[in-house]
Amino acid sequence: MSDRRRARLTTGSIPRSITGLAGPMALGMLAMMIFNLVDTWFVSRLGTAALAAMSLTFPVVMVVGSIALGLGIGTTSVISRAVGGGASQRVRRLTTDALLLGVAVVLIVSVAGWLTIDPLFRLLGADDVLLPLVRAYMVVWYPGAVFLVIPMLDNTAIRATGDTRTPALIMAYAGLANVVLDPVLIFGVGPFPAMGIQGAAVATVLGRATTLAGSLWVLGAREKLLARRFQGLATTLRSWKNIVAVGAPAAAANLAQPLTIGLLTAMVAAYGKAAVAAFGAAGRVEMLALIPVRALASGMVPFVGQNWGARNHGRVAGGLRVGLAGGVGTGLLDYAVLAAAAVPIGRLFSADPAVVGYIALYFWIMPAAHWAMGIIGLANSALNAVGRSLSAAAVTLLRAPLLTWLFAVVGRRLAGVEGIFFGAVAASAVTGVVAWFVLAPLRLRGGGARPTV
Repeated sequence: MSDRRRARLTTGSIPRSITGLAGPMALGMLAMMIFNLVDTWFVSRLGTAALAAMSLTFPVVMVVGSIALGLGIGTTSVISRAVGGGASQRVRRLTTDALLLGVAVVLIVSVAGWLTIDPLFRLLGADDVLLPLVRAYMVVWYPGAVFLVIPMLDNTAIRATGDTRTPALIMAYAGLANVVLDPVLIFGVGPFPAMGIQGAAVATVLGRATTLAGSLWVLGAREKLLARRFQGLATTLRSWKNIVAVGAPAAAANLAQPLTIGLLTAMVAAYGKAAVAAFGAAGRVEMLALIPVRALASGMVPFVGQNWGARNHGRVAGGLRVGLAGGVGTGLLDYAVLAAAAVPIGRLFSADPAVVGYIALYFWIMPAAHWAMGIIGLANSALNAVGRSLSAAAVTLLRAPLLTWLFAVVGRRLAGVEGIFFGAVAASAVTGVVAWFVLAPLRLRGGGARPTV
């Protein structure tokens, strides 16, 4: 495939390019989220102890995932800019070195994790009943982490070329394979023995291992993005430096999200089990509702990166205007739908009037911030795409955990749970306004250029 053809986002309709990037991403995210919920459901059939043990693994899995996601953002940023600039040799070198970096990082994490399973999960709250179950899961998950992280980096490299359809299909296939293997390996079917919670880990690793082969084939055989020769340690380290310069701040910002959720959960927990149950259930539904906003933001990284690399600043400005309009509009639509359906959604999860009431309260307040989250997501993606990773991380960390924690504490003192929710909305709104102004140099750089239609 020629370099001109590979830089497919530097010409043509801007709205069509952006929706073409966001649509497949949204479907892939939706598929993975649904399959992860099904995975958890299968483990829940093993009993409360197994489900609790798997829940204890989530923080570690999220940390590793955040590191991988940060590396992926760095990879997409540097490769998309190289693609836009037509630097074919550099594209292949960066792609290959990104995968080598992923292997190095995952080996360090896996070995460290393997050696610290017992003390780490004791610290996280595992007792003598749960620790053997956690250990059974993690002794498979840690060695198999390479099959989870490397396909993620493969997909980000593919996405940098402007192709989001293939990564979405790979994500969906991984989730489907996991769901098919879960009951076979967890409960035992035919010649396969029942492995319990360890079977869930094996299913996850095997499902992702199949996608590794597919994604490597796409990168190497179809896109010709893998270098065949090693060009020396100095060249590799230079590539790693460029990727980590964007990826490290992005990983730190991603880690702030689960920390913020933990802080809010602790605040809500003071109001009883009904409030905690409602907060958890509503949060999962909200994540589904935010998929279009998140997909739009993710799709902007290759679009902005390619056009920035091609020095097509007017097209970057036009794309950001289209993206911001889409993000704000989708966020407002989210609020209208979730607020109107708040009580019926609550009744889907519980017959307890207290739980239903808290879920309804959540959806009457929290989604009011989705318009701002659309701006924040677009700003984060665009800033990372042009290499301004510290600015992107600063915007993200301003909202979570800094302002969210501060405003939620004040809100709790003034109005209890309702005040916590309003505080979180206020934090997003303030950060959204800040992000809008931070983006001004990119939004206005095109000198008033309008999107191509």
